[in-house]
Amino acid sequence: MLRLIREYRLIPFFANAVPGYSVEEHTPPEAWLTEDNLGPWDWKIECVRSGDIAYGKFLCGGKAAFATVDVFRELANWRRSLPKYRLTADQRKVLDYMKGQGSVSVPEVRRLMGVGKAAADALLGKLQMQTRIVTGDIERIYRGPDLRYSGWQRSSFCDPEALFDDSLTSSLTPAQSLEFLKETVRRACGDVPDKMLMKILGSL
Repeated sequence: MLRLIREYRLIPFFANAVPGYSVEEHTPPEAWLTEDNLGPWDWKIECVRSGDIAYGKFLCGGKAAFATVDVFRELANWRRSLPKYRLTADQRKVLDYMKGQGSVSVPEVRRLMGVGKAAADALLGKLQMQTRIVTGDIERIYRGPDLRYSGWQRSSFCDPEALFDDSLTSSLTPAQSLEFLKETVRRACGDVPDKMLMKILGSL
């Protein structure tokens, strides 16, 4: 899975509009979230902890995806330049809290904002689409008298600039970053129509 992510450099977790362009479709069926084999659902933890891969809900309109740091840098440079991804007051409040604490989780957002789980998830999802936060770590949760791990996990989110040691300063213009992203996907997937590319990248 790590080799796949590093080869593609930008890849969604789940199947999407581009055939073959996902971790799911590169996983043998017997290893895809079975009762006896959690497969990529669990393997993603080591990918997050690798130190050179960004993971979060930042492709395909807010779906889980992986990116190498060099590609995430250009995604952030382009995405943050778009008016539709400007921060709201609530999002800025969550970011300020995260930067003060070093990370933030769904329960913390619920307490901070006085909202339910769905609203907290939505806030964090939008911040991921804005490339303002990424998954910093994923903790396995062991339950029951035998402390069984059956796939339950708890994620924390952090500032990508802090996670990747300030390596997210691009030398490109936002427009150049967009072309870089398009070319990255096309190198991995072949001749993908521009409209489909833009849908995956998050501007449609």
